[in-house]
Amino acid sequence: MIQESELILNPDGSVYHLNLLPENIATDIIFVGDQNRVEKITALFDSIEFWTQKREFKTQTGTFKGKRITVLSTGIGPDNIDIVMNELDALVNIDLKTRKIKEEKTVLNIIRIGTSGSLQADIPVDSFVLSKFGLGLDNMLRSYVIDEITNTALEEAFFNDSNWDIKKGKPYAIACSEILEKKIESDQIFKGITATSGGFYGPQGRILRLHIQDDKLNSKMDNFEFNGNKITNLEMETAAIYGLSALLGHEALSLNAIIANRATGTFSNDPYQAVDELIAYTLNKLAE
Repeated sequence: MIQESELILNPDGSVYHLNLLPENIATDIIFVGDQNRVEKITALFDSIEFWTQKREFKTQTGTFKGKRITVLSTGIGPDNIDIVMNELDALVNIDLKTRKIKEEKTVLNIIRIGTSGSLQADIPVDSFVLSKFGLGLDNMLRSYVIDEITNTALEEAFFNDSNWDIKKGKPYAIACSEILEKKIESDQIFKGITATSGGFYGPQGRILRLHIQDDKLNSKMDNFEFNGNKITNLEMETAAIYGLSALLGHEALSLNAIIANRATGTFSNDPYQAVDELIAYTLNKLAE
């Protein structure tokens, strides 16, 4: 039995941070970072059956073209993903009343819809990127036993090519769900490696008033390639989602609308339209 201090529940029996009960979620779940983006997606639904919010975690469940879907805002960063993934898994794979792990596991299909900046000049603003791999620069996943799910060859190649400082912790690499990749892919989609950092400024090479450990890291990532895959973009959630999904037995895929290109210094004229188009694309693919 899992102790109360380890799996914390609210007085109504819901999981602590997400404020959800098992019946509140679908097995198809869309992650967004921004809580205000939840309703941009569910506005397209035929109906909404459930709504709740606690802190930055907003959840709505409804139906789109006959498909039951949950949309959940995770907030920013790998630490929030750690909360969201573990609590979602607890909803479907732990009996919250007996606190025992269920023998028969439920698989969740998780698709992240985000925004990001491209690191490659040939991936223009307003395009869509599918993360073939998540490359974690954040260290969060290293708290778990991950050797069986990581792509060691990709990790080693990046570690050596970038002259990575081991004091920052060793990067990890996780592949996306092949099932969801086949369901979502099309000739509209660019593919590559998405790097996940633990912060927005220094960890992503931005310099304001502070010196950073490696001011050449972004150019190293620009030029890195592994088995034909380049690092397409840099954000703060994908590798954590891929890693925890793989460990817990769920399917996960990350999609990003590219609203900036850091290689060319350009920014989308209408980033909201790019996001709206990616939302519509993803919903229709899920409902097929």
